[in-house]
Amino acid sequence: MIERTALKYAVENRLRYGEAKIGPVINKVLGEHKHLKAMAREIAKIVEEMIRYVNGLSETELQELAERFGLLERKELRKEEKALPPLPNVEQWRTIVTRFAPNPDFPIHLGNARAAILSHEYARMYKGKFILRFEDTDPRIKRPLVFSYKIVEEDLLWLGVKWDEEYVQSMRMRKYYDIAKKLIELGYAYVDLCRSEAFKKLRNEGKACPHRDLDPSKHMELFEKILEGEFSEGEAVVRLKTDLSHPDPALRDWVMMRIIDVEKHPHPVIGDKYRLWPTYNFAAAVDDHLMGVTHILRGKEHALNTLKQLFIYKYLGWRYPEVVNFGRVGLEGLILSKSWIKSKLRESPDKFMGFDDIRFATISGLRRRGILPETIREIILSLGLSPADARISWVNIAAVNRKNADPIAKRVFVVCEPIKVRVSGVELPKEVEISYHPSRDLGKRIIILTKPELFVPYHDIEKAKPGTIVRLMELFNIEIKHIDKEVVEAVYHSAGLDEARKCGAPIIQWTPCENSLRVEILKAEKLRLRKEYCVAEKSLVEMKSGEVIQMVRLGFGRIDRIKRGRVVVMYTHE
Repeated sequence: MIERTALKYAVENRLRYGEAKIGPVINKVLGEHKHLKAMAREIAKIVEEMIRYVNGLSETELQELAERFGLLERKELRKEEKALPPLPNVEQWRTIVTRFAPNPDFPIHLGNARAAILSHEYARMYKGKFILRFEDTDPRIKRPLVFSYKIVEEDLLWLGVKWDEEYVQSMRMRKYYDIAKKLIELGYAYVDLCRSEAFKKLRNEGKACPHRDLDPSKHMELFEKILEGEFSEGEAVVRLKTDLSHPDPALRDWVMMRIIDVEKHPHPVIGDKYRLWPTYNFAAAVDDHLMGVTHILRGKEHALNTLKQLFIYKYLGWRYPEVVNFGRVGLEGLILSKSWIKSKLRESPDKFMGFDDIRFATISGLRRRGILPETIREIILSLGLSPADARISWVNIAAVNRKNADPIAKRVFVVCEPIKVRVSGVELPKEVEISYHPSRDLGKRIIILTKPELFVPYHDIEKAKPGTIVRLMELFNIEIKHIDKEVVEAVYHSAGLDEARKCGAPIIQWTPCENSLRVEILKAEKLRLRKEYCVAEKSLVEMKSGEVIQMVRLGFGRIDRIKRGRVVVMYTHE
C-alpha cells in the first residue's frame, strides 16, 4: 500500500516538475497516511527507492504509469485569478475609462505593471475604455528616452494589455497653454517672478508672493512674454493659487508650468519647439478631464498629487475621477529601483546587458529571463487593489512561473561540467526517439549515437566506483570501469530500465560527443551574473530564440540567441 502511494506521488511530482523530489513526495505520503508518521524514517527509504525508479523512466513509460494512476485523466484546473473587487461609484459614470500613464524616461518594471494590468483589467471588466498616455513633459530632469516609447508598448502588449487610445503629452502642449490661460483669466493662476529661495521663504511663512495679486490681465501679458522667449529658465514660473495657510507647504501655490532651456535640454520627440512646460500634476489633471478618465488606479504615494489636482477641478467646475490608491510593491532577489538601474547602466555599462538585464525587474528583463506574461498577470491580480505594501519573493515568482511553464516547455538534455564517457561493447549506430514532454504532445526528436562516446555531467559520475551501473536516460545502461579527469571508460551493460532498477542505477542525462552543441548558460545571482559553459543535444539549435525550455535535471531557461551552432540560454529557475 505504501509503495503504491509513494509511486503515485513520485509520478505526479515528476510530471509537474520534470524530476521527482523526495521532500514533496514524503509530505504527500504522510499526509495520506497520518498514522504512519512515527515510521517516517522507514517510509523515507521506500519513497527514495520510488523516486529513483520514477526518475529513470522513459517519457513513454512515465506516461503509461501516469495513465494507470489516472493522473492524466484529471481535468486541467483553470488558472485561478483572484476576483477583483468592484470599483467605487461605477453606476455614476456612463462609461468606465481608466488609464496607464508611464513616464518614458525608462522601460517599465514590475511595480509599474501593477497599475497597467489592473487599469486594463477593470476597463475590460466594465466594458469600458483603456488609455495609454505617455507623460513626457520634463525634458530636463526626467528626460524621456526615444526608445522607451516603443519598449513600453511592446512590454504592455506582451503582458496582454491592449489600449483603446494612445496619447503623448509632449504633442498636446497647446491644450495645456489654453487651460493655463483660462485659469489666469479667472484669477486662479499667476506668473511668479520671485527667485526660488525667496518664494520658498514666503511659502513657509504662509505669505503671498508680491506678484500673486496683480490683475489677471498683467499675468496674461507676462504669460505671453514667457511664450515669446523674454524670460529664461528660473526667471519665471506659473503657479496655481491654492491655500497659503494649508498645513502642508507643498500644497501652497504649487508650480503649474516652468521654463526649460530646450537648447541645453531639447525634447527627444519635439526638440526645442516649446520652452514652457507643464508639471506632472498640471498635465495629468488636465488630461484626465479631457480624456474622460473616470477611475485612477495608482500607488498610495500619489495621495498628495490628488490633493494638488483637486484645486484645478474645483476652479474649473470639473468632476474629479474616482481614485483608488494601492500599496507599494517590493521585490526580493531582483533589482526594482528605476533610478538605481539607470545609474548603474550609466556608470558601469560593461557590467550589465542593458535595461533587459536578467538581474533587473524590468518587464523586459523578466521576459528575457524566461518569466511568462501569465505569471506576472497572475501575481499582480492576486495583489489586487490592497492598500497594504507587498513584498514579492523570487521564490513565489518561480513557483507560479514553474506551474505556467511546465505544460509548454520542451525537455532537452543539457550537460554541464561535461566529461567524456567512452563505451565499449555497444552496437552502433544507436537511435532513440524521445518525446519533448511526458504528457503533452510537443513533438519528438531523434538522437543518434554513431560513435561510442558521449558527454555526461562530471558531478554525477565523479564518485562512481568501478563496477557501478549507471543508466543513460532513455538510452541504455553502462558499467563503469575506470574514471580519471579526462575520460570515463565504461562497458555496455544492458538495454532495459528494469535491469537498471534492479541494480539501483542512478539515471543521468547525456549527449553524444559528435554534433553536440556548445551552450552558455547565464544565471542571475543578485548582482552577480554567473556563466556556465555546457553542451547539449543537437535538437536545441532547431528551437527558436525566446523559447522557454526545461533543461532536464537543471531547471527552466529561455533561449536568448542561437548563432553558428552556439546557444545562449538565460537560466530562469529550478
